[in-house]
Amino acid sequence: MFDMLLSSITLFIQGKLFKDLGTLAIKLLIGIVVTVVICIGAVKFGLDIWIAIIIASVIGGAIQPYLFKDLKYQ
Repeated sequence: MFDMLLSSITLFIQGKLFKDLGTLAIKLLIGIVVTVVICIGAVKFGLDIWIAIIIASVIGGAIQPYLFKDLKYQ
């Protein structure tokens, strides 16, 4: 299992893991932006920063499968 992890990391660094790195970057950026906006909005709403971070992290993590569902590997 450790060999598979190292192999995936090596392929990712070489740029050979995903077919379209542009699509990966855009979807990753969308996830980051959504998480940051939720966190900032929760703080502006009056929640403590640590509660806002937890809520934003859970929601951001929950949307990752939806964002990456059509991601193609080589």
